[in-house]
Amino acid sequence: MPRIRAKVVPKNGAALRPSPAKRAPVFTRESQAIFTRFEKEVGLPLLAYWTSSGGSICQNDVMAMAQLLETRKHGTAVGLFLKSDGGNPEAALRLVHLLRSRFRRVILYAPFECASAATMVALGANEIHMGPTSYLTAVDTSLKHQLSPVDNRNEIVSVSQDEVSRILRLWKEQRIRGNPYPEVYRYLHPLVIGALDRSSSLSIRICQELLGYHMPDGKRAGRISRQLNSTYPSHSYPITGREARKLGLNVRDLGAKEAALLRELNALYSHMANPILTDYDQENHHNHEICNILEIRDRQIYYQVDKDWHYRKEERRWIATNDKSGWKRVTFKNNRWVPETFYIR
Repeated sequence: MPRIRAKVVPKNGAALRPSPAKRAPVFTRESQAIFTRFEKEVGLPLLAYWTSSGGSICQNDVMAMAQLLETRKHGTAVGLFLKSDGGNPEAALRLVHLLRSRFRRVILYAPFECASAATMVALGANEIHMGPTSYLTAVDTSLKHQLSPVDNRNEIVSVSQDEVSRILRLWKEQRIRGNPYPEVYRYLHPLVIGALDRSSSLSIRICQELLGYHMPDGKRAGRISRQLNSTYPSHSYPITGREARKLGLNVRDLGAKEAALLRELNALYSHMANPILTDYDQENHHNHEICNILEIRDRQIYYQVDKDWHYRKEERRWIATNDKSGWKRVTFKNNRWVPETFYIR
């Protein structure tokens, strides 16, 4: 969806600063109606964990999920609607551990992208329900290190373990004389390469741990983990339901009822997460955006970005100012949905 930009009318050549800046809409009442319908038609309590392109799976989400579930009794099963481009693998492990401590079975619904660290979360589910637009991805390691290279906007770029391995392999296959590492070190600091190798080992370990929640065959879990970490030619390679079954995952076809309801829910979340930018002038604007949404019946939690941005010419980069970003918890009080700020750290 296109970004919404609020117009600011200049006065005497200077940009006016609107007060307050436009805000993203919140559709708790509408989304809760879908949760009620889902539980009635499917017969399973629904839990949603949704991130926009501006959000990611992170450690704070674990604390937010714990807040969401604090009033819920331990149960036999839960349906988890997950849509995310990925994030922190350690956070994925903690999230699954939290869910498995509350529910004996986790049925994961992945009608859309369930990539990278989200694929790791899927590995911890007893069943993965996928449809025509569903996909998982490889979980090979990529990271942004403090010593990583920078791009033309002076921003740190992500470096992947697979890219480094391919450079070394091509050097060997083409029989180029000499040691490849001095040439690689011209562009990549040795500590970045060391961090990549360490992170790759961590990724395999986490995948095995997640599969171990429901897969007693350790050899099978190890094979799946290694394949997800090193078999695919791209980190974003789409692993469809057909291929996920070949890997050995317990994949089921997504039912028509579930798919229709989750498409409705995704549309609401996408509207909420559409970034709203208020321009002050060419070098200053305000951004309000809802990034991560967690929801269960009778309660919704989301993280919102709420800050100004200033372009610092001498550094060729945007600097955040007046940052009021944070978590919001929406509960039903006095016959209406009431948002309130809560703090994780």
